[in-house]
Amino acid sequence: MPVAIDVTTINIITILFSFLIGGVAGGAAMFLFRRAMINRQIRLAEKKASRVKVEAEIRAKEMLHEAKEEAGKFKSVAEAEHRERRSELQRRENRLSQKEATLERKLEDVGYREKAMGSKEKEIESIRSQIKEARNKQLKQLELISGMSTEEAKQQLLGAMEIEMQEEASRRLREWEAKLKEEADQKAQGILSQAIQRSASEVVSETTTASVPLPSDEMKGRLIGREGRNIRALEQATGVDLVIDDTPEAVTLSSFDPVRREVARVALNKLILDGRIHPARIEEVVAKAKEEVDATILSAGEQAAYQVGVHGLHPALVRLLGRLKYRTSYGQNVLTHSIEVAYLAGMIASELNTDVALAKKSGLLHDIGKAVDREVEGSHAAIGADLVKQWDKSPEVVQGIIEHHLEADTVGIWGFIISAADAISGARPGARRELLESYLKRLKALEDIADGFTGVEKSFAIQAGREIRVLVKPEEIDDLGAMRLVRDIVKKIEESMEYPGQIKVTVLRETRAVDYAK
Repeated sequence: MPVAIDVTTINIITILFSFLIGGVAGGAAMFLFRRAMINRQIRLAEKKASRVKVEAEIRAKEMLHEAKEEAGKFKSVAEAEHRERRSELQRRENRLSQKEATLERKLEDVGYREKAMGSKEKEIESIRSQIKEARNKQLKQLELISGMSTEEAKQQLLGAMEIEMQEEASRRLREWEAKLKEEADQKAQGILSQAIQRSASEVVSETTTASVPLPSDEMKGRLIGREGRNIRALEQATGVDLVIDDTPEAVTLSSFDPVRREVARVALNKLILDGRIHPARIEEVVAKAKEEVDATILSAGEQAAYQVGVHGLHPALVRLLGRLKYRTSYGQNVLTHSIEVAYLAGMIASELNTDVALAKKSGLLHDIGKAVDREVEGSHAAIGADLVKQWDKSPEVVQGIIEHHLEADTVGIWGFIISAADAISGARPGARRELLESYLKRLKALEDIADGFTGVEKSFAIQAGREIRVLVKPEEIDDLGAMRLVRDIVKKIEESMEYPGQIKVTVLRETRAVDYAK
């Protein structure tokens, strides 16, 4: 049975078939277009590659040409250098040839000279042997005549000459020493006498007081205070011990530091005058007393420097100099002593035609180490030299200070000047206080030490015990023995005695020959 097809269905099928045919035709057209475009790009790329290839060939040819030209230049430069080096080598070869010829001629000359020298040496050797034979013959004849060998004669001659030279040297040395000592003694005596005569110092020495007077014994109780609080506060603030004993209307201040003792004295006097005595008031008064004492110290140092005529001192040195106002040595005020030494050193320097200003400065500062010698280890001379070296750039002043006790290894003119001035100021009558009994004991001990050695005839302690002179028996002690004796005496004194400064030991040996012409 036939199937009936709808017209609409046929139309739809027709449309779909048309679309299908159109799609196939469009795809073929697109394929052909793209193929044409690709072929065109391939042709363009081939043309461009051919152009690049041509340009590369041209550039390669140009570079090859440039390389050939550069190689030619290098070749020409190398050939020129080669020619120059060959010419230089040729010149050097010529010079070496000339030097070689010269050396050959010199060697020939040296050979001729060696032959001549050899012949001359043979002649000299023959002459020397002849002289030696003649000398031996003469020595044998002399030995036969003298009856001694050559060595014995030589030793005897040298011994006689040595003895004669020693005697002559000893005689002249003694003459020179005696003459120089006489002249030096006369000059020194004149200088010292002038200095002593021109020095107008007081005879009575000063000393610092260690006791404070009280208006009444009732004040002692007020100073002690309730359960001792006032005296403890005062001692703690000043660093000084208060000794309150049965001494009527007085208390004693005890301290190794003279400045602290002075501060305590000033503070105690203020408290006694004020009447208000309690720990707070004590601290206030002690602080004011310290300020007053510091001002007094500075004023004393400035006044001493102005009085002597020494200007430009460092403030620290001026302050240390003022501290010496409260320091004593054997009862002699050290600041007054320093001023005297400055005057005397200036006088001695003027007599010796040397710098008076340096001498005065050295004399004024020679004992400045005593201002701090309780706080620093060492002798006051070494301490003072170190202090002055810090604040004064004068080596002469430092030399005078460190050498003024003649304790240094070497002593210069400034050490001798300050030492002499120091001795004059300390040894004048009334300058220092020392018990006569202890003074005599020290002199006797010195003489006993010297008299205890074998060969000593007599000893004398002089110059206030600063020197001892020992007379020996010449038949028992020779010159070398005298030198050994002086060292033994010095060692014995150092081991068995205590003394300030140093002691000079002099051993005298004298041989006298006496006869009478009749």
